[in-house]
Amino acid sequence: MTDTALISSKPKLGRYFPDPAEAQAAESQYVLDALEIHKRQGLELAVKARWIAMSIFAVFLLIVHPQFEVAYYIGIMALICVNGWFIQRVGRVGRSRMELLLIFIDLFLMTLGMVGPNPLSLDAMPMAMQYRFDNFIYFFVILAAGTMAYSWRTVIAIGVWTLGMWMVGLGISMWFSTPMVGASEAAAAAFGADSDLFKFLDPNDFMLSLRVQEVIVFLIVAITLGVSVRRTNTLLLNNAGLERERANLSRYFSPNVVDQLSQNDEPLKQVKIQNVAVLFIDIIGFTRLAAGHDPHHVITLLRGFHGRMEREVFRHNGTLDKYLGDGLMATFGTPSAGERDASNALDCALAMQDSLAIWNRERRRLGEPEILAGIGIHYGETLLGDIGANRLEYAVIGTAVNVAARLEEMTRRLKTPIVMSDDLRLQAELEQPGSDLGKGFESHPEQEVRGLDDPMAVWAKR
Repeated sequence: MTDTALISSKPKLGRYFPDPAEAQAAESQYVLDALEIHKRQGLELAVKARWIAMSIFAVFLLIVHPQFEVAYYIGIMALICVNGWFIQRVGRVGRSRMELLLIFIDLFLMTLGMVGPNPLSLDAMPMAMQYRFDNFIYFFVILAAGTMAYSWRTVIAIGVWTLGMWMVGLGISMWFSTPMVGASEAAAAAFGADSDLFKFLDPNDFMLSLRVQEVIVFLIVAITLGVSVRRTNTLLLNNAGLERERANLSRYFSPNVVDQLSQNDEPLKQVKIQNVAVLFIDIIGFTRLAAGHDPHHVITLLRGFHGRMEREVFRHNGTLDKYLGDGLMATFGTPSAGERDASNALDCALAMQDSLAIWNRERRRLGEPEILAGIGIHYGETLLGDIGANRLEYAVIGTAVNVAARLEEMTRRLKTPIVMSDDLRLQAELEQPGSDLGKGFESHPEQEVRGLDDPMAVWAKR
């Protein structure tokens, strides 16, 4: 990102980039988590839909047929509701034999209730008449609820299993049923043996062609819904990828910049020259501070420091460019320039100092040494754009970056926590006319800056 040979002679730690296998594993886990959430929410919705639908059907049956025999069908619906609860408990992403078994039980209960004889019924009715009530439409409730939670393969499997059960049940009924004596003859005498009306009203006729038509239509609908579920899952995975990309962006950019980047196509690829405010912060005496301490303690210390400083960067609309071991580099005005870039950099530096003061009070109470840091901020021209070949990285390079790094080093010599360039002060005053941004700072003109031919004026925090 910057010319580190010019920035500091002290070794720095850059960003950690996982190898491809680790990155793929992290991405897979992210997708699995998204699918798990989607599955859990879908199962909850499916169970609620099932209970509501079965309750409506039960009330409807009692209204249209207020007989004791409907208790059998209400019992079947209650078992389906209980089975739905079990499906919600065992449902998970991926293959689940128990979940498939419970779905199979669902369909079996539905088939049994529709084509099996009602043991509570006292009416002597031909078995073929059981198919005349169009009870098959209730299978669509199970299918519709399944699209909320099951994979596309399971939705299609519901269609195939229903076709198989319905046809097996039809075959058993036709094989074992006993025709009502005289019913067919009476219908033939009334309507004519060759009339279509007789074929439709014959009490002993199972109307095989209509039964086959029912399951074929159901299978076509199941396949169509399965394809729709697959498209929905694809959209879910794409959305999970977008959310992962936004999460990755949020590690480096403030939320408003993330929104801007997510709404533009490849906004970082264009190489451009732009004025940017650059901030460097570094722990003073970190080597001495870390000496003799357990590595885990040192890492905990760095995480605490980085977390507090990163929070201030984002709070002031900055971009976290990179971590530098015991410090970090931030930019203000990337990837797009703002109206308060210099002011935000100055405000961020002051807020970082305040955050360290609060942290040091906590550390003193715990008997731990204070953390002192030097901050350098500068405003100037930089070059922005992607660098790299196969693995691209957004770069902010130029003299302004090197100057900011030198100003951070200058805090030791001037014995001050913050050093800002006169260029940054002037730009901040242009952004906030009438403001005295030099208040609390002391001017140091004609300061030699390593890497620059001419001296420059700087301001040090008192």
